[in-house]
Amino acid sequence: MGKIKIALLHLLPIAGDVEHNQKLIEQAIHIASNNNAEWIITPELCVSGLQFNHKVGTGWINKQPDDWMNNLGRKLKNLKSTVFLGCPEKGSDGELYNSVFVIDKKGHLIGKQRKISVIDDWSASGEVLEPIKTDNVEVGIMICADAYNKDIACTLSEKGAEILLAPSSWGPGLHGPEGEWEQRSLETGLPVIVCNRTGEDETVRFWDAESMIIKNGVPLLAHKSKQSAILTFEWDLQSMDLLSTHFDIDYIK
Repeated sequence: MGKIKIALLHLLPIAGDVEHNQKLIEQAIHIASNNNAEWIITPELCVSGLQFNHKVGTGWINKQPDDWMNNLGRKLKNLKSTVFLGCPEKGSDGELYNSVFVIDKKGHLIGKQRKISVIDDWSASGEVLEPIKTDNVEVGIMICADAYNKDIACTLSEKGAEILLAPSSWGPGLHGPEGEWEQRSLETGLPVIVCNRTGEDETVRFWDAESMIIKNGVPLLAHKSKQSAILTFEWDLQSMDLLSTHFDIDYIK
């Protein structure tokens, strides 16, 4: 597979309002699909918001795929898009995890990555770290703070990852990003695609958080906004090069 369109859902989820967030995600996916996006990436914990547990607790978190995710898979079968979805889950061990699910163009759940570098008190650390093959490309997923040091990115690279996706909820300020994604790109030699978010939760502000495309340690495209936005661009999966000179942006009010 060569040239594809990728959409980053730079959204404004509301912490704890799962129904609102699910509708927002579905709306954004439809817009991205109408723009012929073949990969659609959401931020970390897009379904729940980052600091949801202080508002609604964790009792609602299901084993996945639940009814909503199964229904989303059925819609994706018609839309012909692969989605990388940030959503909490309950494991078969009873533990709760901060996960990214990969639902392919046929609507099948083909893999997931659980966050390793956990800083939230509600979730356990994932133990498995493997690239997920999507459209014949080995995709490594590092969720937000998983990019904080080189260990996870380098392990994914050593295991054959050809590109790194970073679904994140990482705002500037104290403990904000300070070149970590760029450094991971330099260390691994892999492009890093960051899907961040906007808005604010209980103690974290994301208004100036950036979604970015990074290659060889250099940000090629970046976006921040005060409202939800779908950022679409063209990418060559063979040369692993950016083909677009800018994001095509659709705002959701």
